[in-house]
Amino acid sequence: MVGMAVTTMENIFPNNLPDIKDMTLAECEAFVADMGSPRYRATQMFRWLHKQQARNFGEMTNIAQKFRQEIALRARISIVEIAHVLEASDGTRKLLFKLEDGNYVEGVLIPGRNHFTACLSTQVGCRMGCTFCLTGKMGFKRNLRPGEIVSQASALLHFHPDISCGNIVMMGMGEPLDNYDNIIAALKIITSEFGLSFSAQKITISTCGIIPQIARLGKAFPVNLAVSLNAANDEMRTKLMPINKKYPLKELLAVCKDYPMPARRMITFEYILIGGINDSLEDAKKLSSLLREIRCKINLIVWNAIPDFPFASPSQEKVEAFQKEMIRNKYTAIIRASKGSEIMAACGQLGRAKQQTMSLIEA
Repeated sequence: MVGMAVTTMENIFPNNLPDIKDMTLAECEAFVADMGSPRYRATQMFRWLHKQQARNFGEMTNIAQKFRQEIALRARISIVEIAHVLEASDGTRKLLFKLEDGNYVEGVLIPGRNHFTACLSTQVGCRMGCTFCLTGKMGFKRNLRPGEIVSQASALLHFHPDISCGNIVMMGMGEPLDNYDNIIAALKIITSEFGLSFSAQKITISTCGIIPQIARLGKAFPVNLAVSLNAANDEMRTKLMPINKKYPLKELLAVCKDYPMPARRMITFEYILIGGINDSLEDAKKLSSLLREIRCKINLIVWNAIPDFPFASPSQEKVEAFQKEMIRNKYTAIIRASKGSEIMAACGQLGRAKQQTMSLIEA
């Protein structure tokens, strides 16, 4: 942590009642059973919480009033508010979510050809310290609970009746695998037929490369994996991403090679191209050699400018030359279009929506 006090559950919620939104269906069934009530009550509540987005137990009108009164004394339903929405000219929307303890996180709706992608945050801030990322500069405040992650997903998936979301990516603020247990619980709720009913094959977890958790994730949940690589040698990757000192490239790529991807899918390696740092033709050749034994595709991302950061975006010529070298070596290499940079919603830019919102209000 970077100069931040640890936020505990007790000082967030003085009454200390468990949040029903944090529970998977199995946990909710056990909770209901401990109350002496039939387990099907859990399924009923799940539908109300995640399909009808009930904000209190009183809204659950097909459940016996006595049960609703009793559970209201034993549990609560958290509320994550949409504090503000910023919209870019390319159709990207950035949502500022206010949490119950007064912290804020950001979620993004990214327009695609036929649908939007919902990008979720998993932590308030981040402790990974990647030098090119605004969220990393914030430092770490706390992990998001499962219910807070699911609430973002629900808000983004139901943001507008004309917006259809085809994918969910955990690529927002924070390192998902640094909050492993909570993202697994959130995934169970998001994919439950009584929860958000979203396909696991359309969910991607992005990580900077926490090796033990990558191995655990592969065994626990059939989601897509994206690994933020950004360099083809340990020296440069450690400078850009301090996590590489603990989990170097050779060990990281070994666990990626063994990751059980869903059928006909490949691991994605994300490579942020930074001008004069990692964008040379030689870098492309090294990357091609490095990934030779892994079935993968490469997303090439042009670094998105952040005020006061000591980096520059590469030229279009260098980006295209890098891509051509990867393609020449038989890789699928896609230059990912930058979406939402004008509202600081692009890759690496999350972390300033609260300041943007306050500026708009004051204006």
